[in-house]
Amino acid sequence: MLVGCDDVDVIHLEASKGWAFGEKVLRRLVYHDVSRKLVSLNPGLRPVRLTRDYEVFIVVSPFLWDVWYANAIQGWRDHCRTSVCWIDELWSNHVPWLQYWLPVLSRFDYVIVGIGGSGKTLGNAIGRPCHEIQGGVDTIRFSPYPNPPERVVDVYSIGRRWEGIHRSLLKLAAKKIFYIHDTLDHTAISETQDYAQHRDLYANLAKRSRFFLVAPGKMNIPEETQGQAAVGFRYFEGSAAGAVLAGQAPDCEAFRRHFDWPHAVIEIQPDGSDAAQVISSLSAEPERLREISCRNAEQALRRHDWVYRWREILGIAGLKPTPAMEAREKRLGELAELARESSNLGT
Repeated sequence: MLVGCDDVDVIHLEASKGWAFGEKVLRRLVYHDVSRKLVSLNPGLRPVRLTRDYEVFIVVSPFLWDVWYANAIQGWRDHCRTSVCWIDELWSNHVPWLQYWLPVLSRFDYVIVGIGGSGKTLGNAIGRPCHEIQGGVDTIRFSPYPNPPERVVDVYSIGRRWEGIHRSLLKLAAKKIFYIHDTLDHTAISETQDYAQHRDLYANLAKRSRFFLVAPGKMNIPEETQGQAAVGFRYFEGSAAGAVLAGQAPDCEAFRRHFDWPHAVIEIQPDGSDAAQVISSLSAEPERLREISCRNAEQALRRHDWVYRWREILGIAGLKPTPAMEAREKRLGELAELARESSNLGT
């Protein structure tokens, strides 16, 4: 995500022979390791050594336990002036049972979490402040500008969904709308043939959709969140594509701060009781749909590209933005102006 924003070197890690079995066993042991030393070991990846010096070393991890893999990079502290660990998904109530994983964070100068409200809990657990930075999106990839395509998909749904809304839209799809949705189990392990092509396909569908379904993170498994609300990536992706976000807005400060413009989300009841009516009514107001669409796209371009998150991280680490970042921000501003002009001109 940062490669397109700046001059970044990506360190590729490879598994050694027998990694899968050894890592699985070692991972189980870490959860009960009162010595808290196992988490400092290389979990079976081929060792890597840096060959040059860097201003900042950043580990971007989907989950806390993925930070473990950075142990395969030997001596990185000797080649990096400062270091950052950015953990995307960490729920506050998970911190206590991950206590034996926490020492892996001690090597980093700065720790960042992507779910609002978790920073304080994690900070208390490791004894130093943690920062919170929301996720983002490659808005240039997802933006319909400069050449907006026709929105031939009525409703697009990806990932977790409320079954009530889904059933209601299936009925509507049988009569009058084009509804694209997942047909595979989203919890199953699957791999794409090419991740870049996968993201391009996703973005191309989203920017051709009028409505894009959204819901708070892990909304249908409350036992994992324990009431903590989170802004998932779908909000950023759908708005960047200029789709009308339909569903529920997370009841949290992070959403209110990052999506503070009118009609950022068009509410639909989780049981789907009003889904057909909401979709049908708004579809009958093309000018209103266009206004919401253009505003979503513009706001995402001005606020939610990964380069803005990277700027925040560099600020935390005491570093200045680079020329590559400034060039990208200039391009984002140009696209945002196209979105604004489209709204004003009604095109």
